[in-house]
Amino acid sequence: IVWQTPANPDYIFRNGRYVKPYYFEFISHAKVRWAGKTIVDLFADEFKGRNRDYYDSAVKSGRIQVDGKTVSVYYRVQSSQKISHFLHRHEPPVMALDVEILHKGEDVLTVCKPASVPVHPCGQYRKNTVVGILQAEHDLAPLFPIHRLDRLVSGLLILARSASQAEIFRQQIEAGMVQKQYVAKVVGEFPEEEQVVNLRVNFNAREGRSTVENGKSACTKFTRISTNGKYSIVSCHPVTGRTHQIRVHLQSTGHPIANDPLYLSFDIDPMCTNCPNLAPIGYDEEGLWLHCVRYSGPDWVYECPYPEWA
Repeated sequence: IVWQTPANPDYIFRNGRYVKPYYFEFISHAKVRWAGKTIVDLFADEFKGRNRDYYDSAVKSGRIQVDGKTVSVYYRVQSSQKISHFLHRHEPPVMALDVEILHKGEDVLTVCKPASVPVHPCGQYRKNTVVGILQAEHDLAPLFPIHRLDRLVSGLLILARSASQAEIFRQQIEAGMVQKQYVAKVVGEFPEEEQVVNLRVNFNAREGRSTVENGKSACTKFTRISTNGKYSIVSCHPVTGRTHQIRVHLQSTGHPIANDPLYLSFDIDPMCTNCPNLAPIGYDEEGLWLHCVRYSGPDWVYECPYPEWA
């Protein structure tokens, strides 16, 4: 077996975009607290996603190496050594939608990000990301995303094509010179007058959701575009950029995003095998009704078409 990550992945479209499984090298350098542990004890104690028998076999087969060499299961790790773990990686699928290029310039690339696709490598995703797809299908690299969209959010994504251009965008964002606009489909008849929500946002990484208490200061302005009484289309202007800010601020108004699995409120039945999840087990994932439509700075504006649901 050749332990090498392919430069360009094979995408398979089957009710979603899949990546053909590939070998990938995870690299870490031994921490001080790891020193003196056997290589198998280290992995069994620190990386509990797999059982001890797996790690024992992985060391014997050379899938786990130290400083590029195969070692015995009794080998004791020393501080700062390079630990490699070669895995046959299976990425989760994403929705089978193209990453549409909106503007391609020398310094800046803008695209319409599909829902369910992460912006850049994170967690279990590497090739099934906007950056990975643009490199594989359009030979566009390197790219530097200048802002982030949640995985289930769609819309405008701006990517700098150089580190220097990314730094210009970063400085403008930090100076408060960049304006953002999203559109959302929410539950109920949203008030006609502008709503300004000033509630702190606290993101709990363990639970993967935010609350409006004891967090960082956050402000979002909302304006109703239309309503049919059951749902409303709302323009969202986040003044700050906290994790899940728009989603949790809309929930606080009593008008959460109408298909948001995290922030919709409903009765939980303790005997139900689906609760507290919104969708039934095995249900295919769909994108949030939250879409980025516009970013503007001191001397630039980039826009993305509205989604069908808006």
